[in-house]
Amino acid sequence: MEVITSHINADFDTLASMLAAKKLYPDAVLTFPGSLEKNLRDFFERPEFRLFEIEKIKNIKMDEITRLILVDIRQATRIGKFAEIIHKPGLDIHIYDHHPKSPDDIRGSAEVTHPYGATTTILTLIIKEKGIELAPEEATVLMLGIYEDTGSLTFSSTTVEDYEAAAFLLSKGANLNIVSDLITKELTAEEVSLLNDLLQSAITYSIAGTEVVIAEAAADTYMGDLAVLVHKLKDIEHINCLFALISMENRIHLIARSRIKEVNAGAIAQALGGGGHPTAASATLKDVTLIQAREKLIAALKDKIAPKKSARDIMSSPPIILFEDAAINDAKDTLLRYSINAMPVVRDGEVLGIITRQVVEKAVYHGLKDVPAKEYMTPEFEIVSPEASIAEVQEAIIGHHQRLLPVIDKGKIAGVITRTDLLRLLHEELKIEPHPAEETPLRRHKTIARLMQDRLPARVADILKNAGRVAEELGFKAYAVGGFVRDLILNYENLDVDIVIEGDGIAFANAFAKRFGCRVKSHERFGTALIVFPDKFKVDVATARLEYYEKPGALPTVELSSLKLDLYRRDFTINTLAAALNPKNFGELIDFFGAQRDIKEKTIKVLHNLSFVEDPTRVFRAVRFEQRYGFVMAKHTQSLIKNAVRLNLLQRISGERLLNELKAMLEEKNFLRAIDRIKKFDLIKYIHPVINLSEEEMALVARARDVLSWHQLLYLEETIETWLVLFLAITDQLKDDETREVEKRLAIAGKRRVAVLEARGDARKALNMLQMKKDFKNSEVYAILKPLPMEDILYIMARTKSDDTKKLISHFITHLREQKTLTHGNDLKRLGVPEGPFYTEILNTLLEKRLDEAIKTKADEEKIVKEMVAQRQRGRTS
Repeated sequence: MEVITSHINADFDTLASMLAAKKLYPDAVLTFPGSLEKNLRDFFERPEFRLFEIEKIKNIKMDEITRLILVDIRQATRIGKFAEIIHKPGLDIHIYDHHPKSPDDIRGSAEVTHPYGATTTILTLIIKEKGIELAPEEATVLMLGIYEDTGSLTFSSTTVEDYEAAAFLLSKGANLNIVSDLITKELTAEEVSLLNDLLQSAITYSIAGTEVVIAEAAADTYMGDLAVLVHKLKDIEHINCLFALISMENRIHLIARSRIKEVNAGAIAQALGGGGHPTAASATLKDVTLIQAREKLIAALKDKIAPKKSARDIMSSPPIILFEDAAINDAKDTLLRYSINAMPVVRDGEVLGIITRQVVEKAVYHGLKDVPAKEYMTPEFEIVSPEASIAEVQEAIIGHHQRLLPVIDKGKIAGVITRTDLLRLLHEELKIEPHPAEETPLRRHKTIARLMQDRLPARVADILKNAGRVAEELGFKAYAVGGFVRDLILNYENLDVDIVIEGDGIAFANAFAKRFGCRVKSHERFGTALIVFPDKFKVDVATARLEYYEKPGALPTVELSSLKLDLYRRDFTINTLAAALNPKNFGELIDFFGAQRDIKEKTIKVLHNLSFVEDPTRVFRAVRFEQRYGFVMAKHTQSLIKNAVRLNLLQRISGERLLNELKAMLEEKNFLRAIDRIKKFDLIKYIHPVINLSEEEMALVARARDVLSWHQLLYLEETIETWLVLFLAITDQLKDDETREVEKRLAIAGKRRVAVLEARGDARKALNMLQMKKDFKNSEVYAILKPLPMEDILYIMARTKSDDTKKLISHFITHLREQKTLTHGNDLKRLGVPEGPFYTEILNTLLEKRLDEAIKTKADEEKIVKEMVAQRQRGRTS
């Protein structure tokens, strides 16, 4: 028996090659060794192609096979059950394949192999040479095979022979409409979802100086056409070297595509048990997780893309170091003596951290020269071994924004590598001639233009585009920056647009306002401006600037700068993103400080070690962002906060700035968790040292939150300051004189705010009165609560644990508070009541009776008025 077969997970090139081989071996049986791609299964459903007879493998008797014809494959690991008989004595094996040779190839008595774009091309040219006739349906199938494996004759692996074979098949009646219909298909919802997962997970790795993209995804059920999805990903992101790992049915499928000569996709796939050719390959991994598969893949890439140099070759040794007990002033002297910008802090050869010139100079400037240098070193840093590849060095220095990289050998420092060392090496490698197939350069920058279009209101998106156009015309560069970009990526609503201009921010604002009919408020000292649109929408504009602090906690002094230095002055890495607005690169995401990584890892991290020294209010912002986004502060950032508390730096914050941070925190959705966090950092004492917020006091704050939620659902027209209610709850344990100290310390201003705080004592008295007895008239409750600001009323509603008292307060807010008499001054005049203090007495009586439901109509009120007037007259006459 003669059998024609190919590899598992058969595609169109597999089928076409088998059918072409059938023309050469007409007596052979066609069979697949395993599963088919979905598009191939769909193919056999078409009526015009049901004439092809494919035998099921379960019906093939292996011991009866005398000749095995293998097409598009020559590796035993990928031919399923047929691998069991390849060494059978007397078995004649014929091979037709376009993949490159490998050490474990099956050997055949006849082998026809050429590096064409498709195996179908090899067989088609043999058919042409032998003059074998093809029916139009057969020619169409063979054309399918060539088109699929060559990307419709567009892949860099396409050869002249592929075009020749395609021309021959076209002359034999191949139907290109059917070919197009079968190859170009709409993606299903599941495929779109899988493609989106691949897009979102794609990460660029630098291996031996070569950029390789690895994408990962998982599917709950079997899904064919994985190669189609990988091609779409490659085309969408313009990727030159892509490896996709897809978990499906307890297996990991690897699809590899490479356009560059440095990466042989076939060799990588072969190392993982698969195969292919330099530009396209695949493999199937069993009994591994996605993480394990990725690790195997990366290991194979590192093995096949040999590093040219190691860390040992470029490190400086012996390194200049600073011992752990040295002071900041000692660090300054060492840095100046050797003209270096960073050095490791060491204990017995072990690196504890890295300290930089910039940190040392700022510490000296702030009077911290005698503080141990290790207090302000960076304890989180990357290290490499002497044998580490240049790619690992590059990832540590550039990927992690690390100025100095320690080289560690057996736990001890052996040398250091600086950015300059790495740049010098990379400059030498730039002289290498690029591969000619690399026609499309790798995209170096991520773009969020689509996010801006999809997630922002159309008007805001237009404002950003117009800002870019105006900046371009002025010769400036415009960027959306900070929290606006951060929240756009995190999908949080935030329309507080901040724009930084590399140029003149005020000139830009004036030009923009003139064109679009806006007003401008500018601040010359800071180079900032506020653009106010006719509907009051506002956009903040700043000139790219560098800030430095005259002393800890002070407002910054400003100098003109670049975008990078402007972003470096910000508080946390997650707030350092920028999006270009100029038309030529609109939406390009700029990330100098690893913000994307920290957002992905949900980490709050300061930009430099003196961040909390320069501006201690950042401590509260760190807590606020942590709780808002569900992130976690980096350990080093937490250590710096504790250090700032220990040095009592927060005492230097002005009361107004501290109040602003407290207000912002109390207006957060998760403020309770934020309060608990600042308790743990011992920050509550900066409001007042007496406050400790015990469990019972935290329960009061939680009740205040619930009361505010209830009040909000009433949809009353009045506006209250919710933070004041929470502030009253937080400071509940303070005495009146201590409350006044807080009011003074925080510089609480504003007539209403002061009134709310000063009424706290009256509110507590009112609560005591309400709790003294059970049966209250409505008018009595009204008299007790009406004089108080609503913030104080809500505060005592939270303060009481009595349900009856809560009901009294609730009834006052919802029913009694806005009660009014139907009778007014003009009505009293009409009734002949003389003007004077008697008016007030009458109206108060009417309101009291109305509150107590003794009267209901205006006629009832007028009756009471007449009785009071008559009684007053009788009193006078008597």
